Amino acid sequence: MSETTERIAVVTGLRTPFQKIGGAYLASSPRQLGGWVVKEMVERSNISPELIDQLVYGQVVSSPEAPNIAREVVIGGGLPVSVDAYSVSRACATAYQACVNVIQNIRAGQCRIGIAGGADNISDAPLTIGKTLSRSLVTASKSRSFGGKLAAFKGARFVDLMPKAPAIKEPSSNYTMGEAAEKMAKENGIPRDEQDAFAHRSHKNAANAWQQGWFDNQVIDVFPAPKFKAVSKDNLFRSDSELDKYQHLKPVFDRRHGSVTAGNSSPLTDGASAVLLMPESVAKALGYSPLGYICSYAFHAIDPDWQMLMGPAFAIPKALEYAGMKLSDIDLIDMHEAFAAQVLSNVQALESREFAKTHLNRISAVGKIDMDRLNITGSSISLGHPFAATGTRQLTQLLHDLHRTNKTTGLISACAAGGLGAAMIVEVA
Repeated sequence: MSETTERIAVVTGLRTPFQKIGGAYLASSPRQLGGWVVKEMVERSNISPELIDQLVYGQVVSSPEAPNIAREVVIGGGLPVSVDAYSVSRACATAYQACVNVIQNIRAGQCRIGIAGGADNISDAPLTIGKTLSRSLVTASKSRSFGGKLAAFKGARFVDLMPKAPAIKEPSSNYTMGEAAEKMAKENGIPRDEQDAFAHRSHKNAANAWQQGWFDNQVIDVFPAPKFKAVSKDNLFRSDSELDKYQHLKPVFDRRHGSVTAGNSSPLTDGASAVLLMPESVAKALGYSPLGYICSYAFHAIDPDWQMLMGPAFAIPKALEYAGMKLSDIDLIDMHEAFAAQVLSNVQALESREFAKTHLNRISAVGKIDMDRLNITGSSISLGHPFAATGTRQLTQLLHDLHRTNKTTGLISACAAGGLGAAMIVEVA
């Protein structure tokens, strides 16, 4: 192996069907979901498993039983035990980070062929104990007498015995994702009707894509316990979406004056995805016609106490600059839909000269996004959002969209907890 500056090819990508929490994957684990998709991808691509050097995989809601999910995916995916594997986490941009790590390792000559992706199963989310009970248990474990152990629990209340769900509130800003979206909707003047219309459009686009069969070669069949019946399709998109029905849903995060509802937000979702990456010359030597190539990528971090989900508006211009491109050069875009308010806020910012001047030190706006180029086969509101799996879902989906529409360049982007943003530019042919 040696260092390389050639293009990195996305040979192929796959994902499981995305499912509502508490549904088909209730008895499955994230490592199983990841193993299923990696195994299927290797088989479909007809690559010898011995050629794979590395797997970088992510999980946002970590499972205590498998803290290094990447290693478990290697084993569950039927790869040789010698395949190097490690796990990453960058909140909702985790799969972006997994891809970037593999790309950088290929460029540095540390590996030649790698797999990147992520999985989350919120149905299998770990429950923890509160700090009061935790301190009592530690104190009790150190005591040698029964009386000392009993005294350790003095002052503990019944509520302290209850398990705790994983945190959804930002410790640095004290906002949940939904509260941050609500804040952005108010500060950026994004009205409720526009949010609902955007969500409706996402569901219509996703339903049409499934009806046309466009996802058939992107989504695998899985047979999860306990029924072991085939799960073949996402179950979150609304094929019968009607705009007026969104208007009847009540705001969730500001019940009196809010506009963010369950209908214009992405749902909690279970699923996994992965992509196969290698240098262009290696792909051609192995006889592959890659889905596409990575042109550039960028990350950016902002103050989460400001507009936590505005990261894409900062990461996108950086990725464009690294690729030597303008937003007008991009044919298709997949912007992760955490919330309709978040997408519309970022679109507004990219089109704003004032935003560019104030926040990007630019004299002109980044550019206008034609809605006919954005999320044309649906995105996270309609397809779902298994946190660590979204990035490689976007990458695979957009490359297929480019081929189907005879377009050349594409952009994916995502906001992430902590005020993070990610963007990646791709091309085909």
